Amino acid sequence: MLIGNRLHLTMSDIISEEEIEDLSKKVPEWEVEGSCLVRNFEFEDFNDAMDFVNAVADVAEEAQHHPDIDIRFDNVSLSLTTHEVKGLTEDDFELAGRIDNLL
Repeated sequence: MLIGNRLHLTMSDIISEEEIEDLSKKVPEWEVEGSCLVRNFEFEDFNDAMDFVNAVADVAEEAQHHPDIDIRFDNVSLSLTTHEVKGLTEDDFELAGRIDNLL
């Protein structure tokens, strides 16, 4: 949903295993681990990793849906879940797709 000039993802209900399987096909680089959608990214160096993290931060802030981020020099791990419902929602897969588009 667009609010002003910012994209705001609406909070969804936890999705079913079948829906997770279907949505996972749209973001094949991501893996479902428990109640999270996770992906690891490797970059040439620390600066490239930080540029990516800053771009992710902009997209996440615009969506008002924020990943957990772990930075290890040239590796960035992202974990998406909808904390409010303690599970995966369509919002997580939507943000994963937007993050993939940054690459």
